[in-house]
Amino acid sequence: MASPRQAAPAAALPIDSSVFYKLARVVNLASRPFVETLSRRYRLSLNEWRVMVVLASHPGVAARDVAEHTGLDKMSVSRALAGLARDQRLERAPDPQDARRTRLRLSDAGSALFADLGRHARAREQVLFASVDAADLQHLMQTVDQMSAALQRAEPAQE
Repeated sequence: MASPRQAAPAAALPIDSSVFYKLARVVNLASRPFVETLSRRYRLSLNEWRVMVVLASHPGVAARDVAEHTGLDKMSVSRALAGLARDQRLERAPDPQDARRTRLRLSDAGSALFADLGRHARAREQVLFASVDAADLQHLMQTVDQMSAALQRAEPAQE
């Protein structure tokens, strides 16, 4: 018979019926084709792809902004940026308003790769939301935005 002390940690963990677990599972399932095929084919990590999405949507952002938009920690963003730079998928330029900051954008090669991979991403998104009606999808987007905002408010300020 397990002592209450041994059973407590398992009971405190999220169980597979929790919303948190289900959200993590959806992210993992949605990412699986990328990780299993496209990542290898293009020598691109999932975090590098996530950073590319931000750079394509917000050219000229700083690394700090990339971390904010992706939700990744600074070290993960730094590694992703280094990988993109290594493969000449990234351009860096000094920020004319702040010499301490560097502005980031996709290179021509990065933009071409983004366009190619973007087609795969849009197709995956269509599969994911094919059975979700427009009203439910709108509600889901609002809920996810609320959850993101709550988590950002709960994070300690990082300077």
